[in-house]
Amino acid sequence: MDYVIETIGVTKTYMSGGRPLEVLKGIDLKVEPGEFMAIMGPSGSGKSTLLNMIGALDRPTSGKVYINGTDLSQLNDNQIADVRNTEIGFIFQFFNLIPRMDAQSNVELPMAIKGVSRTQRNKRAMDLLNLVGLGDRSHHKPSQLSGGEQQRVAIARALANEPNLILADELTGNLDSKTGAEIMLLLKQLNKEEGKTFIFITHDSQVAQNTDRLVSFKDGVIEGEKSIKEMI
Repeated sequence: MDYVIETIGVTKTYMSGGRPLEVLKGIDLKVEPGEFMAIMGPSGSGKSTLLNMIGALDRPTSGKVYINGTDLSQLNDNQIADVRNTEIGFIFQFFNLIPRMDAQSNVELPMAIKGVSRTQRNKRAMDLLNLVGLGDRSHHKPSQLSGGEQQRVAIARALANEPNLILADELTGNLDSKTGAEIMLLLKQLNKEEGKTFIFITHDSQVAQNTDRLVSFKDGVIEGEKSIKEMI
């Protein structure tokens, strides 16, 4: 089996007040292509730290992280940056859009970093904005968009370089329940139609119930996991 993500014995320790604080305590996790899954746990459980590891945003203290079979510990900083920009799409709770750029320019940004031509990235950005229902808002800046619309722009941006893995951190944390449900429905559609792998880091049971697999996280360890179908 080729896994999109595989972690082996991943630990992460920070220094806090001069003392070591072990946030991750030996995480073994395998994610297959096309999964639509949630990692759920209370605040402070270490789930966002795990996201940083599997998203190549930080390096573990010990253990291995593989993305599409590549051992991240063998890559230098430039190679890690390439992995983040081309193989992973990120969707954040606070959207992280560039305020001075309009929606289209925000979606184009990852492609510009990758070196995609202006003509190609213009077209793909508009295709993606149409996909998320915002084709008519392409020249609006983030301040002119609702929270749900900003999240849709962030989704389009995450898809810009056609990654096969999408990581979402507290995706619906700043959205009302109706908008959050609409966003989850959109992502489920993308998962089914394009086969992209989605991992949601969340403490929201409603988000978790809308995925296919739930990994429970507590105190820096995986407490258990279930298929959502088994729970319904």
